Amino acid sequence: MEDRTQSAFLFSIFLAFISIPFISSYPYEFQTHSPFLHSLPHPPPLSWPESESTQSDPETSTTLSLHHIDALSFNKTPQQLFNLRLQRDTSRVKTFTSLLTSSLNQTRPKPSRSGSSTSSPVTSGFSLGSGEYFTRIGVGTPPRYVYMILDTGSDVLWLQCAPCQNCYTQTDPVFDPKKSSSYTGVPCSSPLCHQLDSPGCNRKKICQYEVSYGDGSFTVGDFSTETLTFQRTGVPGVAIGCGHDNEGLFNGSAGLFGLGRGGFSFPTQTVNRFNKKFSYCFVDRFASSKPSSVNFGENSVPRTALFTPLIQNPKLHSFYYIELLGISVGGTQVRGISASMFRLDKTGNGGVIIDSGTSVTRLTSSAYVALRNAFRVGTGHLKRAPEFELFDTCYNLAGFRDLKVPTVVFHFRGADVALPAGNLLVPVDSNNRTFCFAFAGTTNGLSIIGNIQQQGFQVVYDLAGSRIGFAPKGCA
Repeated sequence: MEDRTQSAFLFSIFLAFISIPFISSYPYEFQTHSPFLHSLPHPPPLSWPESESTQSDPETSTTLSLHHIDALSFNKTPQQLFNLRLQRDTSRVKTFTSLLTSSLNQTRPKPSRSGSSTSSPVTSGFSLGSGEYFTRIGVGTPPRYVYMILDTGSDVLWLQCAPCQNCYTQTDPVFDPKKSSSYTGVPCSSPLCHQLDSPGCNRKKICQYEVSYGDGSFTVGDFSTETLTFQRTGVPGVAIGCGHDNEGLFNGSAGLFGLGRGGFSFPTQTVNRFNKKFSYCFVDRFASSKPSSVNFGENSVPRTALFTPLIQNPKLHSFYYIELLGISVGGTQVRGISASMFRLDKTGNGGVIIDSGTSVTRLTSSAYVALRNAFRVGTGHLKRAPEFELFDTCYNLAGFRDLKVPTVVFHFRGADVALPAGNLLVPVDSNNRTFCFAFAGTTNGLSIIGNIQQQGFQVVYDLAGSRIGFAPKGCA
């Protein structure tokens, strides 16, 4: 009887011991991997063979090369380019915040532009007007090739057109619609014109559009249809804005190529051809000079992709909302981060969007602090460096050869996405080997998955299936 009592007592102690959570600050208890350390990159020289053909069926799919917008910024050092990238990033996030606030308050900012030759111009949304990657697209018949920024945060496709009342400087000659046999101005009486927010006309009864951006940039001109050519693939009848009055910092591009969820975005307009499917893969610019790519159509969906459902925000129709349930660091889910922090509420506030034009992932403040602190625990063996711009967790990695950092995994609904090591730390200077944790906090409820964290994945936008996919090692 005494032996049984003693055994029961020992067993109760054992149960009590294993029920106590194991907490350790020793960094090597974490699951780790090793990033390659690179310096700030120089922009690669632009080489774009316009006669290059795709290897897929041009009737159902097409593929284009992408380059980072820094390649259009000439005579700047890698440090200057990186600082400009952070400035654009901060401006874009502020625009998101302004857009969210105006949408929740059911107000729309008034466009700010110099002069107008139109009557009752059409304001077609309050878009972001910036992006980080561009491609080369043929416009018109015969095609004139121009650089256009791709942006998942905007809908309307537009480019600068002659004659220019007011045009910013672009790399290519300004497109002249009179030299294209396929250009057609949309009549004011057309149903296509009536799909814009506030139909308006000029004196020639041609539909007018206007897009205003959060930083004060704008484009105003004739709403039209035109043939767009992707290498050798022609897509006729695409509704575009032909801008005669344009102002803003569009980095030498001819205009904007909208990939949002709205009615005038390219995926929506080409549903019969590409079935509202596209994907891109951003290479790690710190490690490779290989161009990134964007794919349209059935070939854009790889079999290896893990999918998470798209969520619709009734206040902001254009953006790609997905559901983030939690984050793991070093193989363990971070305490203090819950799905409720990222939930989109009934008023349209909060939530998580995935965006091609934001570089650094922003998380709502409490979630970011919990993630940052967990990462710091796993990097306690590294020498800390002073904060840099928006980054509050930086390291001096001079002399490190065998570097280990904790793994980070995003837990989306239905898809666990493990970030490559190179998506966690970015170089921030050219001389001191300072690297920073490539995340930041935000004081509003909206979180944004940026393109640094998307590097190396083929990110699939399957609008037909209402889902977003992630295929690792998709840029190979």
